[in-house]
Amino acid sequence: MNDPYKVLGVSSNATDEEIKKAYRELARKYHPDKYRDSDLADLASEKMKEINAAYEEIQKMRAGGSSGRTNNSGSYNTRSSTGNPKYSQIRRMINSGHFDEADRILNEVDEASRDAEWNFLKGCILLKRGHYVDAQRFFDIACSMDPYNQEYSAAQQELARRANGYGGGYTTTRGGGCSGCDICSGLLCADCCCECCGGDLISCC
Repeated sequence: MNDPYKVLGVSSNATDEEIKKAYRELARKYHPDKYRDSDLADLASEKMKEINAAYEEIQKMRAGGSSGRTNNSGSYNTRSSTGNPKYSQIRRMINSGHFDEADRILNEVDEASRDAEWNFLKGCILLKRGHYVDAQRFFDIACSMDPYNQEYSAAQQELARRANGYGGGYTTTRGGGCSGCDICSGLLCADCCCECCGGDLISCC
C-alpha cells in the first residue's frame, strides 16, 4: 500500500483532527454517489477504497496496532476518535464493565455538546446492557452526524446485519418496538456486535 499519509495529503506529524479533516474532504470529493451516472464511477470507487484504507491504516498505527474493534484480549481502542479525554475515560470504563459510571459521566455532557461520539458511546453502553433497539438508534444518530467515521458505521451495520440475519430485523423508529427479534436473536446480535465496546457476551460464538 502507498504511504497512507501521502494518500490523504497530510504530514506524518499531522494531528488527529487534521487527519480526520483531510479524510472527510477527500471522502466528500470522491464519494461514489457523486459519480453514480458518470464514466468516472469506477475510478471514484477505487479512489474511495484507497482513501478508506489509508485512513484506517493511520488509525491502526496511531492506536498501537488496534483498529478500534476488539482484539484477542477482549478490549477495544480506548482512544477517543475526537481526542476528547472525557470520552477516552468513558471508553476505558466501558471496557472494564463500569457501565453505570460511564453512563453517569456521559450524561453530564451538556446537551448542546452531545456530538457523534457521544451518541456512539451511549449506544455502546445500551448495547452492553442489552437494549439493542435503543443502541441501534444511537448508532444511527452517530452515523448521521459523522457519516465517514468507520468505527461508528461498523457498529451500526454489524448490529443491523446481525439483527436481520438472526431475527428478521427490528425497527428503530419511535413506537416500533421489536419486530421478530426474540431473546436468542438479541443475544446473538449483542455477541457479534459488542466487540465495539469490548468483551464477549457468548464465549462459544
